[in-house]
Amino acid sequence: MNLVDIVEKDHLSKNVETFPEFRTGDTLAVHARITEGQKSRIQVFQGVCIGIKSRNDLNGHFRVRKISSGMGVERVFPFHSPNVEKIEVVQRGKSRRSKLYYLRERSGKSARIAIDYDRK
Repeated sequence: MNLVDIVEKDHLSKNVETFPEFRTGDTLAVHARITEGQKSRIQVFQGVCIGIKSRNDLNGHFRVRKISSGMGVERVFPFHSPNVEKIEVVQRGKSRRSKLYYLRERSGKSARIAIDYDRK
């Protein structure tokens, strides 16, 4: 085991084991810690997961997109960030692709993801 592996092992977050299994197309509610000055609070960011990279790796992350006031907003959440408190799966989506970047150009009904009733 080299030095990089030892440092990565020290920085792994314990919250990752508590996160539910989710895939792209799922609607997620991510509870993220926001720090403003000395105060910190939990803010919920709810949107569609459009991409996942390396769930078990230290630099793995997932990308969530939502529409806010008619404008598309995307946030990237690292899996091992201490600011990600909790992830809830609001709705399971049926997706045939691993990255849903095509949703960036779509709006309205064409940007919807079908609900997957078979997955629990």
